[in-house]
Amino acid sequence: MPAAGTSANATIRDATGVRVGTATFTDTYSGLLIVGTVMNVGLGAHGVHIHSVGKCEPPFTSAGPHFNPLGKQHGFENPNGPHLGDMPNIDTPAAGALRFEVLLPGVTLKGTNPLLDADGAAIVIHAARDDYKTDPSGDSGSRIACGVVVAR
Repeated sequence: MPAAGTSANATIRDATGVRVGTATFTDTYSGLLIVGTVMNVGLGAHGVHIHSVGKCEPPFTSAGPHFNPLGKQHGFENPNGPHLGDMPNIDTPAAGALRFEVLLPGVTLKGTNPLLDADGAAIVIHAARDDYKTDPSGDSGSRIACGVVVAR
């Protein structure tokens, strides 16, 4: 386990390159803490996941599949899941920004199950709500925004 306090960040952009959010990633003794803010991604619920490649070229398939070093299936409600990169849905307002915090146990930036490996990682926002059970992506629709995780 790396020392707590190792950190990274991501600027989240939509497919036109407009900044729609930011996220910071901090190693803690309980897992990876992600604190983010998003805006202008559309009203309602959106699936959010950590993806296994640090690349964000629209339509963001370049970010690869969900971060899943343990070979699980997708979803908190899947008996064979979840992926380590699975996160709770966010529910964005009609106006203003949404702040979110998520702790990912078992994930680090540079230790065991690291995001900052040879090909990096990305945070991806999807168009629809994650159903928490359908493999491989929770039926959460297209990828509408993406940010590469970069060490600070």
